[in-house]
Amino acid sequence: MHVRIRLFAMQREAAGARELALEVADGATVADAWDAAEVAVPALAPGRDVLRFAVNGAYAPTDTVLADGDEVAAIPPVSGGDGTTEALAGDGRILEIHPEPFAPGLAETLSRRLATPEDGAVVVFDGRTRVTPGTPAPGQEAEAARHAGARVEGLEYEAFEPMAVAVLAQIADEIEARFGVARLAIVHRTGSVLPGETSILVVAAAPHRDAAFAAARYAIDETKARAPIWKAERFADGRVWIGAPARAAAEPGG
Repeated sequence: MHVRIRLFAMQREAAGARELALEVADGATVADAWDAAEVAVPALAPGRDVLRFAVNGAYAPTDTVLADGDEVAAIPPVSGGDGTTEALAGDGRILEIHPEPFAPGLAETLSRRLATPEDGAVVVFDGRTRVTPGTPAPGQEAEAARHAGARVEGLEYEAFEPMAVAVLAQIADEIEARFGVARLAIVHRTGSVLPGETSILVVAAAPHRDAAFAAARYAIDETKARAPIWKAERFADGRVWIGAPARAAAEPGG
């Protein structure tokens, strides 16, 4: 049977391709498909221990049995477009991926769209690009050491957009269940983001401040840990991928 392997960030660069078309045996698992990918492209092998996988847009364990035509996405450590915005806007939710810089005043616009007269608190988290480097992704330590002390000139974001929006929707569901906060925005950039520019906005509106603060904190923490969005720090003479292995779901009791 035939399966398609989608590659992102470090794996995309290692393979020199965004996807691989492979033939695998009937009953093959995700692990079997990745074995075949490593045979086809040996440069993919070093990153295996820190990968997570998704089948047809949902996180899946490596023993998942595949069917003919399945799409397997290799998810490298996440950051903590086709030129369009992928958005899912339900009642009281704004969940979007933006390939272009945010419009001035977007945080205020989102706040106005979400807040109702019953809301006593609107919490905004504005995640901005800084010039100091972050923690390199596994396998990027040597490249990070080469740029030690250098100034970050910008970030480059990449996303598996349909799955990223689906993960944001799961996070929004969890926030409503855990904190009773239904009015929420998570809006994330892709592409180039310069120092001082916003890469993510989270807005939570609720009747009481404790719930709004908790919702905003949960939204940014879970987005960074789970959404298939990757970032590389750009330096004058190279770049370093940043992040940690993705979590497939919320931590119990988190």
